[in-house]
Amino acid sequence: MRSGGVVFELWQHGYQLFSRIPLNIAQDGSFSALIFDGDYKLVRAKGSGPWLDNTDSIDVRVRDGLVLDVPVQPYYFLKDVLFEKNGTEVRATFSVQTVNNSRALEYVRLFIGPNYILDLNNNSANKQANLAAININQPITLTVTIPASLANESFIYARVGVKTTGIAELLYSQAQKIQLK
Repeated sequence: MRSGGVVFELWQHGYQLFSRIPLNIAQDGSFSALIFDGDYKLVRAKGSGPWLDNTDSIDVRVRDGLVLDVPVQPYYFLKDVLFEKNGTEVRATFSVQTVNNSRALEYVRLFIGPNYILDLNNNSANKQANLAAININQPITLTVTIPASLANESFIYARVGVKTTGIAELLYSQAQKIQLK
C-alpha cells in the first residue's frame, strides 16, 4: 500500500459520541489502533484500496489485543519479485497475476529511493513498463537508472507497483533494501 493512502474505519454503537475511528493502512498492509475493549464495526470504504469494493461491515469484538485479518480481493498482484543492482541500474524481475479481470491493467512501475517509505509520491526514480509488452503470468523485467543523487548512498530501496484502470491506489510489492556499496 501507499502509506496513508488507504484507510479502514471502525465504528462503535451505543455511545453519545458516534464517530469514525480511522485505521491508516501501512505500506506493508498492517494497521493498528489503541482502543477500548468493545464491539465495533469495521468498514472498508468504497474506493479505498487497490481491490474490489466490498462495503459490507465486519463485526469486530476487541478483547486483549485482537489480531484481525481483513479480507480483500485485489484485481492484480505481483509474484516472485526480485531486485538486483546491475552496475548503475536496479533491475526488477516479477510477474503480474490476475485475481479479478473486471478491470484492465493500467500500468506496472518500478520505484527506487533512499527511504523504506516508497511509492508513487515518494521516490527518486521510477520506470513504467510498456503495457503492450506485459503478458499476465509471464516474467517481466524493468530496469531504472540510479540517479546521481543516490549514487553515493550505501543502500537504497526498490519496490514495484501495479495500477488497475479506474482505481486510485496501486498495489505494491514489499520494499526491498538494495546494497550499492
